[in-house]
Amino acid sequence: MQTPIQLDTLAAPSTTAPPVRGAPPMPRRLRGMLSLDDFEDAARRFLPRTVFAYVSGGCETNRALHANRRVFAQYGWVPRVLADTSRRSLATPLLGRQYAAPFGIAPMGISALSAYRGDLAQARAAAAAGIPMVMSGSSLIRMEEVAAANPDAWFQAYVPGEPDRIEALLERVGRAGFGTLVVTVDVPVSGNRENNLRAGFSSPLRPSLRLAWDGITHPGWLWGTALRTLLRHGMPHFENSQAGRGAPMLSSQAMRDFGARDHLDWSHFDLMRRRWKGALVVKGVLHPDDARKARDHGADGVILSNHGGRQLDGAVPALQMLPDVVAALGPDYPVMVDGGFRRGSDVLTALALGAKFVFVGRPFNYAGAVAGEAGVLHAIGILAAEIRRNMALLGVHRPADVTRDHLREAVA
Repeated sequence: MQTPIQLDTLAAPSTTAPPVRGAPPMPRRLRGMLSLDDFEDAARRFLPRTVFAYVSGGCETNRALHANRRVFAQYGWVPRVLADTSRRSLATPLLGRQYAAPFGIAPMGISALSAYRGDLAQARAAAAAGIPMVMSGSSLIRMEEVAAANPDAWFQAYVPGEPDRIEALLERVGRAGFGTLVVTVDVPVSGNRENNLRAGFSSPLRPSLRLAWDGITHPGWLWGTALRTLLRHGMPHFENSQAGRGAPMLSSQAMRDFGARDHLDWSHFDLMRRRWKGALVVKGVLHPDDARKARDHGADGVILSNHGGRQLDGAVPALQMLPDVVAALGPDYPVMVDGGFRRGSDVLTALALGAKFVFVGRPFNYAGAVAGEAGVLHAIGILAAEIRRNMALLGVHRPADVTRDHLREAVA
């Protein structure tokens, strides 16, 4: 594997220099990208409306989606001064290993639709930066390819409904070389993503004049992602939802391949814990009692999440439940969190409330769409630079040094 870039030597993003030492020269189109929000604006222009709607949207009224961002405004910082932070480090331990920063790339389904070989772009950038990347079980690239590109990547599974299929999937994930398995538990049924349908997106994807026009009017995506994929790799399939290859993305069989999951319970998780010998993480927990059950049934960590606002409309933000879950599990148990993180200060807020680690999704999808691996790497650099800068302004040396004492409830 390549030597990781030096995230701890980051300076502020510049329009003239690469954001990280050891990174390749920055493509011109990235030089105006100074925040993660800039990637979203660029992706909105680059992607067809249907594809952008799938990546950006939540469900029903988008209450949970928007709440994930609003919750950060509830807190304000109380910095400390004259603390000599010149030797501060972003290095963060998690699940028995050391990562270069306190954040990673969250699993995002169908990433190869918005970015050419999107999962591989994320995996390679994460490997270069020394942070974890979680591959989605609803991806369009074979897990074996991603594991070969980044042997330290994690795999996220939407658990099949039958024990024999669960065991077969776990066997395949293990053979591929993944050491950490993330089991998503908040999808007993799919959320009501009616905004996707209004924008013309469905899964399986249905060809239409509207979809064709969307592609024609976005030639960068049409030639650089869609047609490039078809010509080099053929029709995309759902590759990793089960032990064998899934249905083509355009097939009506695609959703049936994922199977019913509304009957799953903790006995199915117990089966996975018995069969899986590596680290096992539960994703999609919000209630402290469920977090306790996950720990008691053998989970090595939990990721608090409302699925990016894409499942239950009005579900509380994970950040809001974070203090209660940490109190229930104790300060040493690996509680992680995702949902709405866009700034370094957001990441530090979660750490101050007791999280051990943060996962960020959509911005890295947008970055891959705009500029592939280089875009993802630049986005990682931006977020790491913000964290490092804010650590100095707060007067802390390590991410773990940020505590609840640094936060106050913001004045309305």
